[in-house]
This record gives sequence, structure tokens and C-alpha cells, in this order.
Amino acid sequence: MTGWQTPYPHDYFELLDLAEREDVGTGDLTSALFGPEDGLEGFIEAQASGIACGIGLAAEILIEAGEVEVLVEDGKRVKEGTKVLTFAGQAGDVLARERLALNFLMQLSGVSTHTRAFVDAVKGTKAKIIDTRKTVPGMRALQKYAVRVGGGTNHRIGLYDAAMLKDNHIAAAGSIREAVKKVRASLPITSKIEVECVNLEMVREAIEAGADIVMLDNMSPAKMAKIVAEVGGRVPLEASGGITLDTVLEVAESGVDYISVGALTHSSPSLPFHLEVSQ
Repeated sequence: MTGWQTPYPHDYFELLDLAEREDVGTGDLTSALFGPEDGLEGFIEAQASGIACGIGLAAEILIEAGEVEVLVEDGKRVKEGTKVLTFAGQAGDVLARERLALNFLMQLSGVSTHTRAFVDAVKGTKAKIIDTRKTVPGMRALQKYAVRVGGGTNHRIGLYDAAMLKDNHIAAAGSIREAVKKVRASLPITSKIEVECVNLEMVREAIEAGADIVMLDNMSPAKMAKIVAEVGGRVPLEASGGITLDTVLEVAESGVDYISVGALTHSSPSLPFHLEVSQ
């Protein structure tokens, strides 16, 4: 058991190296009290209920100090007192990596737990909860992995894998039709174009221009329901803009296909874990 859930995240190796250098620097002054013969055994356990994520990453960090056994895989629900892994290694090396392992584990588990809450809130509707590019710089691959672990779906990864025409793009191009035309001319055939719209007239223009996806930005559920009634099924419709756990079900019941929530990655509270030494 590795702890990871497939498909595995990517592009986090440099971040891991940076995080270790940021914390350990030229050496852990406190852990210098231990000699090479001093061993340490223990475990990491959850301190609250939620969806675990980052266990495989925590294991990768701690295995540099000795041996690790993963007890719980990413995506599993944990509660206070659930042990997710055990370790045995040189005391100084383990303790120098403790905070690094916990920081990743707590942050990613917070994202997956928050995501699961949104997914559960729209259960019974066709809407899928998706993330955004509002991620912590450097952590996008890991945070989007955590969204998947929590049951959500990934939106585009970056500016390079799909085109999104927002208000400033449209204003600079002169119209939705002209913006779509120009982007389509240079877009790979495997990529899609999404257009951000704030009213029904823009939605109609976006569809006529050949948009693959239409975003309904900061609209009321009632307004979205009217748009779904007119154009639903012609292109996927995404609801976006300040959606919370209190409002997400009403949005989903409008009939949209996707609901994007930036808070999944920019505002999820960490799920607490701690590392304990076996007595």
C-alpha cells in the first residue's frame, strides 16, 4: 500500500525539495542532540474527522529517515484517533521531517474534506463539483489531486490545456464571436474553448460562435434555470461565482452540468494530524 490514489499527481518533486530546504536549511539544530544510533518509532494519526489525502506524500518524506508502513490510503474517511501510517528510523532524521510531512498531509486533507462536503451537498443532481486555477502557487498538481480524492472533478490544469474567454479577453477582441474565431484558429484540436457569460444574450452569442463550454458567471439560480431551459444540452453549462455550501444545492438544482468552486483550493481549512512517538 503506497497511500496514493491513482491517477497519481505530477510536478510536485521540485516543490518537495524546496519545502525541505526552506525548513531544514543547513541542518536541524534541535535534532542535533540525537546520534546516529538513536532510533525512533511512532505513528501519524488524525485529530478530526475528514477525508485523508497526502498520506503517500507524507510516507515519501518520512521514508528518507527509515521505514514506513502505510495503514490508510488517500480518499478514505478518517476520524479522531485513526492511525494513517507508522514509522521507524533515526530519531533526528524523523523529527527533522515531521513538520514537512504534516504540513502537506493537513493541507491536502483539508482540500479533500472540503471537496467531499460540496460533492455530498449536490448528491442526487447531475451537477459535478469542479475546481479552478485559484490554487496555492507551486501546489496546483497536489491540490487538484486532493480535489479528485475528495470526489470532485478537475477543471483545466493551467492556461495551456484549454482556452477560457473572460470579460477582458472579449472586450479586447471586440466581441465573443471574434474572440472565439481568433482563438479557434490557433487552438489544438484536442483543446476546448469556454466562454464566460453574464446574461442570456451572451450565452446565445457564445453558442452561436462555437463555444464548447459556457460559464454562467455570478448568476442567480433562477436566472441559470431559465438559461438551462433554453440551451441546456447544446453545450455543457458551468455555474461559477461565490458559491458556498449553503447555496450549492440550489445552484445544482438549476440544472447546470458543472459548478466551479474556487474555495476548494484557496480557502479549505486544514484537517489536523499529529505525529506521536511510541512509548
